[in-house]
Amino acid sequence: MRRYNGEAVEDIYSQGLDDARAYLEGGCDGVIVENHGDIPFSKPDDIGPETAAYMSVISDRIRRELGRPIGINVLANAAIPALAVASASGAGFVRVNQWANAYVANEGFIEGEAARAMRYRTRLRANGIRIFADAHVKHGAHAIVADRPVEEQVKDLVFFDADAVIATGQRTGHAADLGYIRLIKEAAGLPTLVGSGVTPDNARDILDIVDGVIVASSLKYDGVWWNKVEKARVVAFIAGLKK
Repeated sequence: MRRYNGEAVEDIYSQGLDDARAYLEGGCDGVIVENHGDIPFSKPDDIGPETAAYMSVISDRIRRELGRPIGINVLANAAIPALAVASASGAGFVRVNQWANAYVANEGFIEGEAARAMRYRTRLRANGIRIFADAHVKHGAHAIVADRPVEEQVKDLVFFDADAVIATGQRTGHAADLGYIRLIKEAAGLPTLVGSGVTPDNARDILDIVDGVIVASSLKYDGVWWNKVEKARVVAFIAGLKK
């Protein structure tokens, strides 16, 4: 759903399960549960407890029914709610868009969440939940740290104990340049994924560089991110990778 307009919670759960089935039955390795319909996104401290509660329920249902790896991303940059959801639902990792440093996003000034999140993860006794951290993340300006090369910003993620690094383009559905992706992979020295703009046309070139991809828009009906997942697109995408 593009935006929440008062739909029944069970309808939202149903769509989440349908999308997860399409991804996983189509051949994907796992799914990320994300509140991408909560536009405009709130800053972390403005996100209500209902978001974590609802996301915990649907994440638990997906994991129990489909029995495959799941991750959690609570927008915008809400690492602590994401860890709570992951702990409650048995998810294996969380995605955090600004783990270290700071930038100016659509939501305003966004600071890195690593210090608070790592201590919170310890209090939850949930150290097995991995951190997938974006590098130089989309939908924002990095002028605050522009005096430091992207490679150094990637190394900050490593220094702050990220387990994997995600490279993105400038916005949802935008493909990053292959040279830029390679730069991030080489600087990280960690498992690296690409998290935007992956299509059947560029996926194999991208996977020659990185360890995995996060795909959404190109697998939706008409290639539009807020539409439902089209299983036939997923099947064709996976088949293309196996050729």
